[in-house]
This record gives sequence, C-alpha cells and structure tokens, in this order.
Amino acid sequence: MDAFGSFFESQSSSRNSWSYDSLKNFRQISPTVQNHLKQVYLSLCCALIASAAGAYLHVLWNIGGLLTTVGCMAAMVWLLSTPPHEEQKRVSLLMAAGLLEGASIGPLIDLAIDFDPSILVGAFVGTAVAFACFSAAAMLARRREYLYLGGLLSSGVSILFWLHFASSIFGGSLAMFKFELYFGLLIFVGYMVVDTQDIIEKAHFGDLDYVKHALTLFTDFVAVFVRILIIMLRNASDKEEKKKKRRN
Repeated sequence: MDAFGSFFESQSSSRNSWSYDSLKNFRQISPTVQNHLKQVYLSLCCALIASAAGAYLHVLWNIGGLLTTVGCMAAMVWLLSTPPHEEQKRVSLLMAAGLLEGASIGPLIDLAIDFDPSILVGAFVGTAVAFACFSAAAMLARRREYLYLGGLLSSGVSILFWLHFASSIFGGSLAMFKFELYFGLLIFVGYMVVDTQDIIEKAHFGDLDYVKHALTLFTDFVAVFVRILIIMLRNASDKEEKKKKRRN
C-alpha cells in the first residue's frame, strides 16, 4: 500500500510541476539522441506507408491471410537477426514487414471500408493522436520515469495470452472478448510510453539501431490501431442494430 501511495504522490507532484519549463526537458536529450529519434520516426512513417500499401493490395487482390502473417513474422525475425551494419537490407526487411502486416490486417480494413470509410479514417487519426501524445509525454518526463511499467505491461500481455488461450479451448463470451479488447488497448498504449523512453535510454548509452527501434514502435502502433478500429466498428454496428429495431 505504501508503494501505491508513493506512486500516486509522485504522479500528482509531477503533474503539478508541469509548466512552460517542462518543455525545456527536451534539452536533456542530446543532439545525437535527437537525430536518432528523427531517423526512428522517419523509418516508422515509411513502414506505415508500406503497411497502407499492403492493405490496399489486399483490397485489390485479396492477398491477406495466414501466409502474409507468417511472412510478416519471418521478416521481423530476419530483421532482428541481421547485423546492424547491413543497414540497407534491414530497412528493406522493415518495409517488407510493414507491407505484409498491412496485408494481414487487410480483411479488417476491407470490412471497415465496406461498412463506413469514415471509421477507418477516425481510427487512424485517433491512433496517430494517441501515439503523438503519449510519445511526447515519454519525452517530456524525467528519464527512466516510466520504464518500471515494463514489468506490469509484460504481465498484462501474459494475462491476455492465457485468456485468449482459454477462450480458444473452452469458448469465449462477449464479455471476455470486450475485456481482452479494452485491456489489450490499455496495455499497448502503455507500451507506447515505455518503448519510447526505452529507446531514448538505449540511445543515450550508444544503441542507435534506428531500424529495430522503428520496428518496436511500428508493432505498438498497429496493435493500438487494430483495437481502436475493432471498437469503433462494434460501436457503429450496435448503433445500426438499434436503429433497425426501432424501425421494426
């Protein structure tokens, strides 16, 4: 209980200390780390563009499925096992992973387009805004302030895995599905903050592997986007069903 009390006291004091001077915390990030972050976010944008291209290819030719999912995982493993000095190869693998990931979530995107294209736009904008806000919060916060959350988030991922495993064996309910959806969204939003601070901390100690760091943020972005899109689709579908019931 004392640990929880000290945690909330530190969070409230950090909120009260926010002012214009808080923006100067960027000075704690050295020019080398700042240039590294520029490379990371530029690579992330390119991976997202490749993912959008993959989703578009699925809409055209229906290529998304199990093979693209396995191919995406293989590309990620190949990227992580490739030495950092093979930069061009690793960037190509990142783009390939983004393309295959986009094709893998293509069926969901295709469903959103058929139902209401504005939902897809809203989900992407919402994810981008959340990503920008939480990344900025991680940069403005004191160094290592949120890294301790990594253990809690890993435990949350483990809980999600076992819940999904149990649902696949014993059958899941709608309440369990909603819990997994919203709890998973909370977990991966938390990873946005933790991974951003982790990348900054590693860069301070000389780890400037921007391709690997971009891949980390890319997986966080896609995980949050997919969950937000599913939530928006379900809400829109429930509204349509209510409207139909009222008409009848």
